[in-house]
Amino acid sequence: MKLFLPSYFVFFPLLMVFWLNKETTTGTVSNPGEGPYVLYKGDQLFVHFIQQAGVKTDSFPSGNRQAVQFQVATGNPGEFFTVQLKARLQKEKSEFRKVPLQFAVSDMEGNLKGMVKLLKANKIIDSQLNWTFGQGHLVLTGDFFDRGTQVTELLWFVYALEEKAKAAGGYVHFVLGNHEIMNLNGDFRYVQPKYMEQAALLGTDYYSLFNEQSELGRWLRTKNIVEKVGDVLYAHGGISGEVNLFNFSAPVINDMARPFYGDTTYRYPDAYVEILYSDIGPFWYRGYYTGPVKATQAQVDSTLSIFGAKYIATGHTIVADTISIRFNNKLFNTDVPHGKGFSEGLLLEKGKFYRANELGERFLLRD
Repeated sequence: MKLFLPSYFVFFPLLMVFWLNKETTTGTVSNPGEGPYVLYKGDQLFVHFIQQAGVKTDSFPSGNRQAVQFQVATGNPGEFFTVQLKARLQKEKSEFRKVPLQFAVSDMEGNLKGMVKLLKANKIIDSQLNWTFGQGHLVLTGDFFDRGTQVTELLWFVYALEEKAKAAGGYVHFVLGNHEIMNLNGDFRYVQPKYMEQAALLGTDYYSLFNEQSELGRWLRTKNIVEKVGDVLYAHGGISGEVNLFNFSAPVINDMARPFYGDTTYRYPDAYVEILYSDIGPFWYRGYYTGPVKATQAQVDSTLSIFGAKYIATGHTIVADTISIRFNNKLFNTDVPHGKGFSEGLLLEKGKFYRANELGERFLLRD
């Protein structure tokens, strides 16, 4: 029996999916739809693509995952990118030394078209969506989930861009924000209703689309909540005074937090993990910018000393329509209202920091 979508799915952008099985034969799905959702059960991998007329499902041996390819639309007419499942997923490093060329973006919130426009304008990718940033590092500091209507497409775009960057000697970092953690641990208050409907069409619940039996869920669990890239410490919200008191390195903090990304009980084994998942943890903290207890210069300097960094960059809290710099030019706020047309990234090049907009314009912040 076929499953049918609400009529408004007729207007979704065309997504085409190409399945490549172990015999290397190719089939094509060309009807309008969304997805795919790549889920595991036993020794099988199921690729679910939601079409106007129902749900298209293909299955493969999970050991043959690297043979699975599909194309996803960006939302721009006729523009697609190809995703090939990774041969394996592994835990990300927490620290990267000597990275002189960086571009940081935060809080894209399901806005793939905006992401593509910003990266094209700043020569991170070209018109064919290929990586053109050489050995540069693109750092994404969380909140790519929720609010927007291209969440799945945006996640697959980052997933695929990672491999293109590595092939050119560059790197894509995806530091998790509070909305990634919320989606993994069962807090769905900002999820667009259509994603709940899609889960129901697949005969499951939304949580299962990103749990440990899904490709995107497994991939997200390899990511960190704090990373040091060159001289810059990245965290979605920031490092509170309480986390400073831990006196822990980025790898230690990430290893403490990772086992609980998908925990729905909110019961943690010790005070350290409890704090990491509280509103003073790295992906919820707002004290640099607002709240009853605001950060001080001494706190920021202490964080930099503990993590061996010179600068901090966060997202999470909008304080202006442009990227801004605070605390004696040591802290950058990269959260801007992308959806309202104020899209910017933080560019570090040749020792200078710029805010770079969706027109490709650069404005010096500090040198």
